[in-house]
Amino acid sequence: MNNTLKILTIFGSLVASTHSNAFVKGADISWITQMEDNGYEFYNDWGYRQDVLSILRDHGMNAVRLRVWVNPSDGYYSSLDDVIVKAQWAKDANMDVMIDFHYSDTWADPGNQWKPAAWQQLSFEDLMGQVWSYTRDSLNTLKAAGITPKWIQVGNETNNGMLWNEGMASSNMRNYAWLFNSGRNAAKEVFPDAKVIVHLANCHDNANFRWILDGLQSNSAWWDVIGASSYPKNATGLTWQEANNQCLSNLNDLVDRYGTEVMITEIGVPWDEPQAKTIVADMIQKVRRVNQNKGIGIFYWEPQAYSWQGYTLGAWDPNTRQPTQALDAFLE
Repeated sequence: MNNTLKILTIFGSLVASTHSNAFVKGADISWITQMEDNGYEFYNDWGYRQDVLSILRDHGMNAVRLRVWVNPSDGYYSSLDDVIVKAQWAKDANMDVMIDFHYSDTWADPGNQWKPAAWQQLSFEDLMGQVWSYTRDSLNTLKAAGITPKWIQVGNETNNGMLWNEGMASSNMRNYAWLFNSGRNAAKEVFPDAKVIVHLANCHDNANFRWILDGLQSNSAWWDVIGASSYPKNATGLTWQEANNQCLSNLNDLVDRYGTEVMITEIGVPWDEPQAKTIVADMIQKVRRVNQNKGIGIFYWEPQAYSWQGYTLGAWDPNTRQPTQALDAFLE
C-alpha cells in the first residue's frame, strides 16, 4: 500500500466500529497486495485515489478476512509473509482480522481440497501432526508480528472435508474430524480467545451443512462459529430471493441444532448487477434476524477486485475504479 496515499484511519469512519459486540461487516481482501503490485489503483466515491481499507471503512466495514496457502506457486501471494503485511494494514486501520487456512498450496473449495505438495507422502498420523504444527507455527508468527486474529477458519469451503484424499468426508468422516480438530486445537493453544470457524459453501444447501456438521459432532470435533458462502445470483436453479431465503432458513436451523454462532464469510454478486445493493442488504438483514441473535456478521469476497483473473463478482466498477452500489449495503 502506498504510504503517501494512506489516510490515517485510527479515527476513521464513525460507522466502522470494532467493538467486540458489533455486527461484523467485512471483506476478504486477499488479492489486494498482488493487485497493487500489478499497478491497480482504487478511487473512492468522490473520485479521489485512496487506499482500499479506508474506502471499506467509509462504507461501514470493520473487519478483513485473509486466506493462507502453504506454499503458493508464485512463492509469495497468499503466503504467511503476504498475510502478515495485509493483517498489519488491517490492524493499523483498527479492523478485526479473520485468518482463513486453506491447508493447500492453492484454492480449496468444494471440488478441490488437495494437500500441499510437501505433505503428500505423510501418513495420516503425521498429517494430523503437520496440520497442528503448521497451524500453531503460523499463528505464533502472526502473534510475534503483533497480530491477534479474532477468528481462525480451519479449512475453506469444506463441503466434503479437506486434505484429500485422507480427509475426504464422504470416504472417512472421522479422518476429516480429526484433521479439523488438529487445526482447532492448535488455534486455541495460540489464541484461546479467537473463535474457530468451520466453513462450507452454498448456504442454501441445508442437507450438506447438516451432513458435515453432524459428522464432525459425532466424531468429537467442535467449533465456535459456522461460516457459510453465499453467491445468490449463482445458486443453481434458484432466484436470488430464493437463495437468500433458503440461506436464512439454513442458518436458523444450524443455530437451533448446534447452538453456535453463524456468519456469512463470503458473499458476492456481479459487479454490474442492477440489484446488487438490494441483494446484499437483504442478506445483511437476514443475518441480523437469525435466531437467538447468533447471526454475527457478513464478509464480501474480494470487493476490490475489478478486471482481475476473470472474477466478476466484486464490488468495484472497472470503468471508474470506484466502489459499486453493493458496498452501500454495508452502510445500512
